Amino acid sequence: MTIDSDDCETLAPHLLPDPAPIASRDGTSLFLDFDGTLVEIADHPDRIAVAPGLGAMLEALSEKLAGRLAIVSGRALADLDRHLGPIAVAMAGSHGGEFREAGSSVVSALAEPLPERVLADLRALAEAQGGLLVEAKPFSAAIHYRSDISVRDAVLDTAERIARTEGLGLKHGKMVVELVMPGSDKGAAVERFMTLAEFAGTRPIFAGDDVTDEDAFRAVMPFGGGGVLVGPMRETTAVWRLADVAAVHRWLNAALEETP
Repeated sequence: MTIDSDDCETLAPHLLPDPAPIASRDGTSLFLDFDGTLVEIADHPDRIAVAPGLGAMLEALSEKLAGRLAIVSGRALADLDRHLGPIAVAMAGSHGGEFREAGSSVVSALAEPLPERVLADLRALAEAQGGLLVEAKPFSAAIHYRSDISVRDAVLDTAERIARTEGLGLKHGKMVVELVMPGSDKGAAVERFMTLAEFAGTRPIFAGDDVTDEDAFRAVMPFGGGGVLVGPMRETTAVWRLADVAAVHRWLNAALEETP
């Protein structure tokens, strides 16, 4: 079933319980989305406010979990590095199209690069709809319509046509439509991480806020894990929920304070 984040009905907030504390000793592995999970969503991707010490906190938590922590984001890895700094934490960017192990500078591609013609088509669409923001990434491209939600249907219709013509995936998130190359998928990124020695045999938990995280929520289930929905309740395959970004930070910091 396709879930559209703009159309999801808000449900009673108590329908999902809070996740249990993260225990460093029980073989839990942790995957975290970025926007809407670790930082509040802003009206422009460059205007997010990153909490002081967030990168250091994630690095410390990764160390406590013996490397069983990864950031899995729709942002490109270079963009994540710009906001978090050069931290020794495993990451997947561009919805899983880019993959980097903890402490490594080597980036593996899990997808082919997005054709330039697709980016040109999205830019033409953005211009035709009043100059919307287009965010180019190595394996995907997003068009944001937060500045004018009245163009939602026109943007989605054209993006769906481009996706069909080019054989691309389409992600419709919070006032953003993204075209992604096959293989550029947060679920595929989680599955790749689970083949690494530090993650193998662990129980994965994925925390994310948007419908683009549903692939990852489903991917962790065969490993005995589950998803944590961040934000308002909606239709989801997640099994736990945290109310907002601040609640995520409290949950993560509590793990750092845990006595071995």
